[in-house]
Amino acid sequence: MTTFLRRSVLCATLSIIFLQLGLGSAHTSHANSAVQPQRATPAPITIALDATEAPRKILHARLSIPAKPGPLTLLYPKWIPGEHGPTGPITDLAGLKITAAGKTVAWRRDDVDMYAFHVDVPAGASAVDIALDFLLPAGTEGFSSAASSTADLAVLSWNQVLLYPEGYGSDDLTYQAGLQLPLGWNFGTALTIVPRAPAFKDTGEVTFKPVSLTTLVDSPVIAGAHFRTIKLTDSAAPSFQIDMVSDSEAALQMTPEQIANYTQLVVEANQLFGGHHYEHYHFLYTLSDNVAHFGLEHHESSDDRVAERTLLDEQLRKASADLLPHEFVHSWNGKYRRPAGLATADYQQPMKGELLWVYEGLTEYLGSILAARTGLRTHDDQPEHLAYIAAYLDRYPGRAWRPLIDTGVAAQLLYNAPGSWFSWRRGVDFYDEGELIWLEADTIIREQTKGARSLDDFCRRFHGAPSTPPLVKPYTFDDVVNTMNDVTPYDWRPFFTTRLNSTDPRAPLGGLSNSGWRLVYTEAENDAQKAFGEASKTVELSYSIGLKLNEDGAVGDAIPGLPAYASGLGPGMKIVGVNRHAFSIEVLREAIRAAKGPTAPIDLLVQNGSSLKVYSINYHDGERYPHLERDPSRPDLLAQIIKPLQPRK
Repeated sequence: MTTFLRRSVLCATLSIIFLQLGLGSAHTSHANSAVQPQRATPAPITIALDATEAPRKILHARLSIPAKPGPLTLLYPKWIPGEHGPTGPITDLAGLKITAAGKTVAWRRDDVDMYAFHVDVPAGASAVDIALDFLLPAGTEGFSSAASSTADLAVLSWNQVLLYPEGYGSDDLTYQAGLQLPLGWNFGTALTIVPRAPAFKDTGEVTFKPVSLTTLVDSPVIAGAHFRTIKLTDSAAPSFQIDMVSDSEAALQMTPEQIANYTQLVVEANQLFGGHHYEHYHFLYTLSDNVAHFGLEHHESSDDRVAERTLLDEQLRKASADLLPHEFVHSWNGKYRRPAGLATADYQQPMKGELLWVYEGLTEYLGSILAARTGLRTHDDQPEHLAYIAAYLDRYPGRAWRPLIDTGVAAQLLYNAPGSWFSWRRGVDFYDEGELIWLEADTIIREQTKGARSLDDFCRRFHGAPSTPPLVKPYTFDDVVNTMNDVTPYDWRPFFTTRLNSTDPRAPLGGLSNSGWRLVYTEAENDAQKAFGEASKTVELSYSIGLKLNEDGAVGDAIPGLPAYASGLGPGMKIVGVNRHAFSIEVLREAIRAAKGPTAPIDLLVQNGSSLKVYSINYHDGERYPHLERDPSRPDLLAQIIKPLQPRK
């Protein structure tokens, strides 16, 4: 059977199923309920996604959208929740064809809003039928719009393969979705399956219960030939599981200890918040070297993508230890409680990121301590992690001109900014600096209340009971400040605003000192930095000569004010020789060690385009790497913070 025929049969089959099921929405609405639809709620929309050609990087979708004769504007999702920018990959939309009442309908793209398509629905039509393809990208740079398929797996994001009618909030539209996968593949998703015959294993076809457009976009699917599901709890409601796909069976062999740690993550997170806002939860875990690596939050699932050998390689595992905890926390902080500027009613309205230091920064902090509380990161590794992020934030000079608040406001620009000159430009620092700020807030609460309360109490009040199905409860800066004052009266407004608007060249390290630790530098490499370097194939020499390098010697960044920058080095150059020896990372490190004390510079032969030049670096302090050192004059609050809330069973 040809590809075209397979799609036609799938659409016909799904149409029959849609009629048999009835098409009322079966999921709780959870977008911004304050926004009212501009017209009466329409009948349900059907979408049939044929992913049988995902291995060659193309998806085929068919939609039927109820419509009345006259002008109609169809929208392609632009602002994707969790990606904090207009990242809808419309340039990969292809083959768009629209018909109505058996006739081809011409469409015209809006000449201002590139994500809008105008059509005139002919007389006698009750719906428009849409055919479109999505061209799955091959490049691994980016988020969900980057590489998401290989020969053996695919991660499917519904926002990439649909249109929706203008004039409605995403909560107001109901979608009935069907999916066809290559035979032999299995899949995981938070969507609820409609049982039907013949069996999925014989047809590769599955139909999902009707949901709002909000829920559909919030519910990706992972699928592949190498698939494994791990149940984390025995309870029926809510249930928790890890759905895993990879390019090999070996990569899916999660050890009993790792399973126990993720089981404990469920226990610790629910203990932390004291309530939940999902009916079940799926960690969608993709292990592949051929897809983009990131995490993206959803209400009842998370899209987590890492290197293929992450479960098998200790350094890769360390580098992503807090990924699943971070995305799980987002079910409470980001999906349920969401900044008002991010709680938009549809996918075309711009989102405002001024509170991303709460949305992402608090989540980074909570994900980090949950990793330690559950055993995903050891208690010895937690200080190394904090030292690593504190050191780069304290050393990078971009903070002297760009305040932290601007990294949130400009997030939609900074996510796509190049890594070169990162130290001077700044990036999305609201993650790591947010972690430091919330650590400091936690220590203040503990000190002010003599240990009776902590930031855990804020989480329970702000994110916790009563438990609900997925919904959105927007908040403002005032809501954050007021809840913090309910937990512990303090000058929280100036505490936050001072740190958010500061252009102090030094990072906010009060949380480290308050918790009984101080940042120091030694010649021993930081374990967290080493793990991240091996995972990203980069080398961090920022605290000695002032360079960040790729393993091949390419300069990723030169830190203004430090010796390499003073010598004239900059991003885009490539080191090919060190003191008359061919370049390697170990040769460069040995040169840095050998230069400690003597006055002779370190000579680097550097390629810049087609030219070669020797740059002399005047540096004599040896290797330097950040660590935390205990301050015995203060109690170890960090140990208290990462202590599990619930003993393991």
